[in-house]
Amino acid sequence: MGIDLPLIWALIIAFGLMMYVVMDGFDLGIGILFPFIRDRVDRDTMVNTVAPVWDGNETWLVLGGAALMGAFPLAYSVLLSALYIPLFFMLMGLILRGVAFEFRFKAHEAHQSLWDISFAAGSYLAAFSQGVALGAFINGFKMSGTTYVGGSFDWLTPFSLFTGFGLIIAYALLGSTWLIMKTEGTLQHRLKSMTRPISLGVLAAIVIVSLWTPAQHPDVAARWFSFPNIILFSPVPVLVVVTTLAIQRVIRGETHAAPFGLTLFLLFLGYTGLAISLWPNIIPPSISIDEAAAPPQSMGFALVGALFVIPFILGYTAMTYYVFRGKVKAGEGYH
Repeated sequence: MGIDLPLIWALIIAFGLMMYVVMDGFDLGIGILFPFIRDRVDRDTMVNTVAPVWDGNETWLVLGGAALMGAFPLAYSVLLSALYIPLFFMLMGLILRGVAFEFRFKAHEAHQSLWDISFAAGSYLAAFSQGVALGAFINGFKMSGTTYVGGSFDWLTPFSLFTGFGLIIAYALLGSTWLIMKTEGTLQHRLKSMTRPISLGVLAAIVIVSLWTPAQHPDVAARWFSFPNIILFSPVPVLVVVTTLAIQRVIRGETHAAPFGLTLFLLFLGYTGLAISLWPNIIPPSISIDEAAAPPQSMGFALVGALFVIPFILGYTAMTYYVFRGKVKAGEGYH
C-alpha cells in the first residue's frame, strides 16, 4: 500500500492555514479592537503583547501558499484567478498594518494617531478580505473541466460579505481573549466585558453560516443531515454551543488563559465543520484533492523539504512564545 501523497499534502496545508488563523488571528484581532480602546498607554500595551511574534506568525500564510502551489498547482491557479481581488486587498491590509506597527512607536506624537488608524484599518481590511475569500471558497467556483470560467467579481455575494464580517468578529474574539491572558488591571477588565458580546457574535455567525451553507448547497445538506451522518457529526454543533457558554463562564473568574484556549477550540470546531462540508474537494464544488494534485514525483520531492522545514518553524515559534511568556505591563515592552 503506497503513501497517499495528496492526502498528506492536504493535511499539511490545512494545518498551516489553521496555524495562520490562530496565530495571526489574535494580532489582527488586536488591531480590530483598537477603535474601542482609546487610551494611548493601553494601546501600546496591547501592541507590545505581540511585538516579538507578529511577523513570525505570518510564516504560516507563506507556507500554506507555497505548499498549495507545489502540491496542488491546479487549485493554486484557480483560487488566484477567482479570488485575485480579495487576496490583493488582504495583502494591502497586511502591508498597511505591518508598516503602521513599526511606525507608531517611532512617529512624532502629533502623527501617532494616524498610525493607530492605519493599524486598525489594515487589520480590518485584511480580516474582511480573508473572510470574503473564505465565503467565496465555500460557495464554489464556475469550472469548465479544469478551467475557471467565472468572472472577476463572482466572489462578491451576500454570503461572502457576511463571512467577511463574521471573520472580523472571530478575530476580535481571538484578540480579546489573548489580551485577557497577557494583560492585567483595568485594561484586562475592560476586555473581559467586551469578550462576552463578541463570543455571542461569533456563535451567531457560526449558526448563520451553518444554516446558510446547506440551504444553498444541497450536497452539503445531504452530507450533514443524512443518516447516520447526522448522528456522527452532531458533536460538532453541540460542542460549539457548549464552548461558547464555557467562555461566558470562565471570563467571570480569575482564570486568564482559559478563555483563549476555549476560543482556539471554538475556531477549531468551525474549521472542522468546514472540512466536513467540503471534503475531499479542494476546488468546490467538484474537483477533489486527487484530481488537482501535482505529479507524485513532484509531491514526494517537495514533501522531503516540508518535513525538514516544518519542525524548525514549530521549534522557533514555540521558543519565541516561551521566551516572551507572561504578562505585559503598562509602560513595558520589547520595542
